[in-house]
Amino acid sequence: MTKAHLEARLLRPAAALHAALIDPERRESTLVLVLFIYWLVWTAYATISKGGQGLHPDMTELIAWSRDPALGYFKHPPLAAWLVGAWFTAFPVSEPAYYLLAMLMPVLTLWIVWRLMGDYLDADKRVFGLALLTLVPFFNFHALKYNVNTVLLPLWAATTFWFLRSYRLRHAGYAALAGLGAAACMYGKYWSVVLLAGLFVAALIDRRRGAYFRSPAPWITAGVGLVALAPHLYWLVQNHFAPFSYAVEVHGEKPFSGVLLSTLGYLAGSVAYVALPVVIVLIGARPRLATLADMAWPADEERRLAAVAFWAPLLLPVLGAIAARTEITSLWSMSAWTLLPVVLLSSPAIVLRPVDTPRLLAFVVIFPFAVLAAAPLVARFTIDKAMPESAQMPLLARQVERAWHMMTPRPLRFVGGETLSFGVAAYAADRPRALAGLPQPDPAVLKRDGVVFVCLADEASCKASAKAAAESDPAHRIVESTIFRSASGRPAPPQHYTIVLVPPSAHP
Repeated sequence: MTKAHLEARLLRPAAALHAALIDPERRESTLVLVLFIYWLVWTAYATISKGGQGLHPDMTELIAWSRDPALGYFKHPPLAAWLVGAWFTAFPVSEPAYYLLAMLMPVLTLWIVWRLMGDYLDADKRVFGLALLTLVPFFNFHALKYNVNTVLLPLWAATTFWFLRSYRLRHAGYAALAGLGAAACMYGKYWSVVLLAGLFVAALIDRRRGAYFRSPAPWITAGVGLVALAPHLYWLVQNHFAPFSYAVEVHGEKPFSGVLLSTLGYLAGSVAYVALPVVIVLIGARPRLATLADMAWPADEERRLAAVAFWAPLLLPVLGAIAARTEITSLWSMSAWTLLPVVLLSSPAIVLRPVDTPRLLAFVVIFPFAVLAAAPLVARFTIDKAMPESAQMPLLARQVERAWHMMTPRPLRFVGGETLSFGVAAYAADRPRALAGLPQPDPAVLKRDGVVFVCLADEASCKASAKAAAESDPAHRIVESTIFRSASGRPAPPQHYTIVLVPPSAHP
């Protein structure tokens, strides 16, 4: 058997998938099935590879926030927490269920990008472009840690899609959807201002800007967006713009040298994350300099609008960081790659050979299953690198609840502390509320329901405030605990904890 015949046999399943994805009668149902399998495989990988490591603190923090529904929180706007709250009304609080939610974000994004690419790419390039995006770590590995950044993946994709259609078609429906999408992005993370600014720049640069701004479309977008965002704006005013103060405290007023290094790191890291798809296109198409120029700054208006909508949100953060003297990181670019396949493939000079897409499909289909097969080994070699507090959090939560229920049959309602309260609240079966950084309940409610404070043994300020809060109740108990293993049963560095329990009042 010749090499060509062998390759043809190996590529036969990929060729069949390719045929289904370019067939107008079958492509949508086939794509939904492919994305569903992608969703399940990567969820299984996360569940196995991260078993015993515990949930990342960003994830447990959002569980805690979700139990205090609000229009905003001291660090971020509320959408990520709202989604967690809604998700865990339908699913039990567990690590597999959380990873399922996490992977839903890139899966939705890939479906939206598929719809968007239909406006710019032919059927073959559309399939090739979607396959390329699955090679970007933001759509699998990084997406496994659900947080305010991963929530932006589908939001930015949808807003970009709706804006481009509203600009081209002047359609009131798409204009309204673009406004809702813009508001949703801001409810997700304030970083989304760079997307909105970038899309505004794209609208201004395009030669059709006069017709666009004379139409109702931009004003519908702005009006709908402001109305949708108004409740959160009111919350910001009422809470003295607390998230902005937090952002300035953490990222702002840095030395110029540090800002310059962070912006260079942002650019270099962002390029590195998408290097594989870019290299695949460059090697396969071997574009000339004129073609590269046409990819970066297309000659025709439609493609140039999309290119500016791609470049502006990606590059504006550099100017903003230098002007505001703030640090930025390449991880924040994860939601900016919606239009990457359009930029790479829409030039007419980029020609794919008949075998290119089946070959790429074969690789991207095999890759997740290969990663899943390696998940037990990944778990074995990464367990020691997990944060001890996260790995031990399920055990600590059970210990806290056991101590609580030895003292009272009533459910645990509140968990206080500085660094551990979110994790304990997330894993506790009673689904208590965390107190750190959240609106405090009425003192009478705390006295009626009781509270547990959980501190690391070396957290002096946490222990002092917990003991001060408990002193007024002579029935309080203090438990010193040491945990030597992770929830998976593997040995772990010993962690020492102080648990201060204040029981409910005798007369609820």
